[in-house]
Amino acid sequence: MISSPPVLETSFPTLTLQRRGKVRDVYEVDGEHLLIVATDRISAFDYVLGSGIPDKGKVLTQLSAFWFQMLEGVVSHHLVSTNPSEYPAALRPYADTLRGRSMLVRRTEPVQVECVARGYISGSGWKDYLATGEICGVPLPKGLRESDRLPQTIFTPATKAASGHDENISEQTAGDLIGHDLLAKLKSLTLDIYARGSAHAASRGILLADTKFEFGLVERGGEDGGQEIILIDEVMTPDSSRFWPADAYAPGGAQPSFDKQFVRDYLESIKWNKQPPVPSLPGDVVERTRAKYLDAFRRLTGRELEG
Repeated sequence: MISSPPVLETSFPTLTLQRRGKVRDVYEVDGEHLLIVATDRISAFDYVLGSGIPDKGKVLTQLSAFWFQMLEGVVSHHLVSTNPSEYPAALRPYADTLRGRSMLVRRTEPVQVECVARGYISGSGWKDYLATGEICGVPLPKGLRESDRLPQTIFTPATKAASGHDENISEQTAGDLIGHDLLAKLKSLTLDIYARGSAHAASRGILLADTKFEFGLVERGGEDGGQEIILIDEVMTPDSSRFWPADAYAPGGAQPSFDKQFVRDYLESIKWNKQPPVPSLPGDVVERTRAKYLDAFRRLTGRELEG
């Protein structure tokens, strides 16, 4: 049973809200740091729904922190702390709300391209393949089935369209946007991080079908100067990835997953037209979705959720 209501929105009177995304509320801290608070909001078909999923924000935060720690020495990241007792004094009055679902992070200049690694063919990639035989300009063998493992992991960049959803683009287009040298570095990092994450997930009985990373840039100190690439936002969570249970994997159709599957299925079943007003979710859909997020967290980290 669900023991506490979802956190749908945060409000801290003494802090300045920088922006409110579909899931995260971001606050100004100082010139070098931001506070990111993951709420329990859930979106589907580009709309935030009227119901939240209790503990979802804690899963996203604590799973990201797990991956950031695992990737130490592989790539720099923006996480400073997830412990409110280590936060600046101005944030500590809100410790009860922040505990378990917040990150104090370094400010960066976000790269305006999202970096997607795909090891299996699914989602928008499957639709692109059916239409063109390619994904983001990457040609693929004929005869692939939905959810097939790809011959090798591919890098498929994306950008945010005006409507707010991700829009697949080619490497050439991405390089034109941010510079081809930077894109080459991001591609290499993306494929490396995906390989490490998918190997760990496989050891826990989970297939990491695809995942999205976001990166930022910070100025290097010292004589060398230049900019350093920093991994930011969330990392290999059920919101940014497709996780499939390995023991149920059966290519040739959609797979059961550790994310919003029950939510999407319910919205399709009530024939929502994907326009406002947004519906709320019945209790059983909320509880089953929460259980999926928690199951993914426990399997991947080998620990219980904190806070």
